[in-house]
Amino acid sequence: MTTPRYRAMLIAAAAPLALLMLGTPAHAQIAVFDATNFSQNVLTAARELQQVDNEIQSLENEATMLVNEAKNLASLPYSSLAQLDQSITQTQQLLSQAQNIAYDVTTINQAFTQVYPQSYASTTSSSQLESDAQTRWENARASYQDSMNVQAGVVQNLATTHAQIDALISSSQSAEGALQASQAGNQMLAIQSGQLADLTALIAAQGRAQALAGASDAESQAQAQAQLNQFLTTGAGYQPQPVQMFHQP
Repeated sequence: MTTPRYRAMLIAAAAPLALLMLGTPAHAQIAVFDATNFSQNVLTAARELQQVDNEIQSLENEATMLVNEAKNLASLPYSSLAQLDQSITQTQQLLSQAQNIAYDVTTINQAFTQVYPQSYASTTSSSQLESDAQTRWENARASYQDSMNVQAGVVQNLATTHAQIDALISSSQSAEGALQASQAGNQMLAIQSGQLADLTALIAAQGRAQALAGASDAESQAQAQAQLNQFLTTGAGYQPQPVQMFHQP
C-alpha cells in the first residue's frame, strides 16, 4: 500500500508535467524517429548518386570516343607527293631529251622511211648510202647516250626515294589514328609506283638503244647488198677475163 509520503512525491512530480500539457496547444505532437523511412531515404539518395556517377562516366567515355575519332580523322603531317612528282618529272624530261629520233610514232616512221628503208634501189648513189650509214651510226650512238642519261637519273632518284621511305616509316610508327596510318600506306604505294615509272623509263631507253643498234645492223646488210649490186651492174658489169699469171716466151 502506498504511503502518504510516496503519494505526495508522485503528485509533486506529475504536477509540472500537467502544467506543461495544459500550456501546450492541442495540435502539437512529439517528434518520433522513423528508422524505416530514414533507411529508404538513404537508399534512394545512394541510387540517385550512383546514377549521377554513371552519367558522368558515360560523358567521359563519349569525350574519349570523340577524341579518338578526331585522331582517326587527323591527316598525316608528312607528304611525299611533291618530291615524288619532282622525281617523275625529271625522268620525263630525260625521256623528252631523246636525240635524233624521239619517242614519237610519227617521228620513228619518218626516220625509218628515210634512213632505214627495206631496200635500196640500184640507182642510189654512193654518197647517199654513205650519208644514210653515217646517220644510222649517229642515231645508235645518241640512243646509247640517252639510255645512260636515263640510268643516271634513275640512280639519282634512289637517294630521294630512300629519304621518303624513311620519313613515311617514321610517320606511320607515330601515327595517332587510322587515317594517318592509311595515308602513310597510300604514300608508300605511290613511291613504289614512282619506282615502277623509273623502271619503265629505263627499260624504254635501253630498248630504244637496242632497237636502233639492231636496225642499223640490219640496214648495213641491205646497204652492202645494194653496193654489191651496183658493183656488178655498173657499165657493162663485171665480166671474168682470163689472166696470164706468168710470162711465157
